[in-house]
Amino acid sequence: MRDYRVIADAVAADIAAGRLRPGDQLPPQRRFARQRGIAVSTAARVYGELVRRGLAVGETGRGTFIRAARPKPESALAEPAAATVDLELNFPMLPGQPELIAASLGPALRPDLLAQGLGPSVVTGGAQARAEAVPVLARGGWSPDPADLLFTGNGRQAIAAAIAALVPPGERLGVEALTYPVVKGIAARLGVTLVPLEVDEHGLVPDLPPRLRAIYLQPAVHNPLGVTMPDARRAEVVEAARARDLPLIDDGINGFLRPDVAPLAALAPERTVVLDSLSKRLAPGLTLGFVVAPPALRERLTAAVRSGGWAAAQFPLTAATRLMGDGTVAKIESAKRDDAAARQELVRSRLAGFAVSADPRAYHCWWRLPEPWRAETFVAAAARRGIAVTPAAAFAVTPGRAPTAVRLALSAPPADVLATALGTLAELARSSPEDTGME
Repeated sequence: MRDYRVIADAVAADIAAGRLRPGDQLPPQRRFARQRGIAVSTAARVYGELVRRGLAVGETGRGTFIRAARPKPESALAEPAAATVDLELNFPMLPGQPELIAASLGPALRPDLLAQGLGPSVVTGGAQARAEAVPVLARGGWSPDPADLLFTGNGRQAIAAAIAALVPPGERLGVEALTYPVVKGIAARLGVTLVPLEVDEHGLVPDLPPRLRAIYLQPAVHNPLGVTMPDARRAEVVEAARARDLPLIDDGINGFLRPDVAPLAALAPERTVVLDSLSKRLAPGLTLGFVVAPPALRERLTAAVRSGGWAAAQFPLTAATRLMGDGTVAKIESAKRDDAAARQELVRSRLAGFAVSADPRAYHCWWRLPEPWRAETFVAAAARRGIAVTPAAAFAVTPGRAPTAVRLALSAPPADVLATALGTLAELARSSPEDTGME
């Protein structure tokens, strides 16, 4: 039997050579299997591998399309490539931000100070790291107890540690039916079953099924829906969790965009684990994860961080402590909040009349597409225009149950490029797949 990865490599080579272009539809898996002389199951693995590599997008039975390529660094000898407008990834970096970070960290490279950052990692960070983190994590009148803080390498590791600590292998974790895609991969590796929970325009619907061990949710600036849960719904969710004696994993990684909104720990401190990170606040390449562990769960969470190898390394912890302590993080956060609000204004003006929803201070929005568009077809048509967007299927917990929608990440392109791209997408949505040759 031929290795599916070898076949995937061949398709990837066709993409790299331009024989397959962004937006091209791959044949149905059965036809692909016949063409290649392989089993249908092998064809399915090839398509899955292409999706995993970010080269294709789609769902079985609905079509698989070549995605827009990410722009590659240009060399002095290469012809400039047509740039792809990235509305998929959401790691905002503002002009002047590297200079701010460099000015803060420069003194930390003195040998006497650097020695501290080259020591072994410590899950609890140290007194100074905890003290500097408290005002950074504080939101809506809530502040964590410094004694409750644990530090991981990044936000994804914080999520993995919380799930590992609270949900044994083979048990069930409740999550919003549309959720952060990384959670699906973490749960699969940990042997945890995800149970999709209904969401509406206010966020998680507090109608909980039986036999859950915990709930993972995003009450502030939900990814991908852009919803910030109103006070009444937050109270209902907390009451439902108390009635079932369930821990809540509050992912607040986008919460810095809404400093007026407290995490669920303000209502249920005894059962809420608050997760956060510097990846969105600061930069993906200089990040730190935070776990705010209530006393009743602290021992389990500490053990999970240690056993998983998820503790923060000492140098990024030392660097982050300095950036938090001298106000650099706060300054960048403030600038990003203003930038996100301005980009949402572009969305409101360029996509007026469409079913677009988002917190007015979010760095992304959720777009329910008009008929007769399907999400995967729209993604492929956008790719042909050099714009990369994410279909709802990427966020759906249950395969095949995704709505006809896409998420637009707004942080990567310059504002003028974003405005033009949004206008292009609006024009595309007003046409039909037949007009664009996608059907």
